[in-house]
Amino acid sequence: MMTHNETFKEATYRIIFGTNSPAGRNFDLALIMAIIVSVVVIALDSIDAVHSRYTQELFVIEWFFTLLFTLEYALRLYCSPHPKGYAKSFYGIVDLLSILPSYISLLFPAANLLLVVRLLRVMRIFRILKLFQYSSEASLLVRSLLQSHRKIFIFLFTVLVSVVIFGSLMYIVEGPEYGFTSIPKSIYWAIVTVTTVGYGDITPHTIIGQFIAALAMMSGYAIIAVPTGIISAELMNEMQLERSDIRCTNCEKEGHEASAHYCKHCGTSLHLDPIVEDEFNASRKDKTPHNT
Repeated sequence: MMTHNETFKEATYRIIFGTNSPAGRNFDLALIMAIIVSVVVIALDSIDAVHSRYTQELFVIEWFFTLLFTLEYALRLYCSPHPKGYAKSFYGIVDLLSILPSYISLLFPAANLLLVVRLLRVMRIFRILKLFQYSSEASLLVRSLLQSHRKIFIFLFTVLVSVVIFGSLMYIVEGPEYGFTSIPKSIYWAIVTVTTVGYGDITPHTIIGQFIAALAMMSGYAIIAVPTGIISAELMNEMQLERSDIRCTNCEKEGHEASAHYCKHCGTSLHLDPIVEDEFNASRKDKTPHNT
């Protein structure tokens, strides 16, 4: 609902981008349900028996959601204070990817380019990523990943170098006789081994090869813990940034959530009347010992 002093653009922004008002929460809930149902429809459409029997129904439902998400995307561009910034943002790109394949598929006849059409249908699954923007916890995780992207890149580069070395050694030691027909094939084995997946389609037979494989497996267990530690550290930093510097007037402890109303230690209200808060701060200063 629009207030008396609110324009249509401001009301649209408050409902679409805001989550504090009942209208904003209801909009988010409705959109979440629409995203989930649309992804279920896409999954059902990939089943040949369902697709052949309900082709027309699935087509109508799919275009209903496409038009719905197109309207949402257009409204976000319309009411956003920085439309270009939103369009270039992560969620803006995801919103565009969720509707673009449906329109591109109109340019390709299904009779001649079945693979392209199927690929475009699968690309619509990007709608599930739209759910991230409606969860503060998911946003926290995304920010943590973005903050640690350089460390993760260096880590992945180190892993890449390791698997190239392990793969090259296995190609030299084992050779084509035991399935290591090329260095890329050997690198594939190294990736499978270091990640502790172990398909078993290629296995070393010589003692030296088995020793190299043991080293690769041992390093794999150590490698798994590295990205977990990196992301966990950034996650803790983001959680600390979300905490406010509000001090409880009763127990004087800090570290409360920014949205907290009561102290998590003693239960005292954190939002005192300004006059009472000023008197409390003045009394604390009087109690502070002065250096002589």
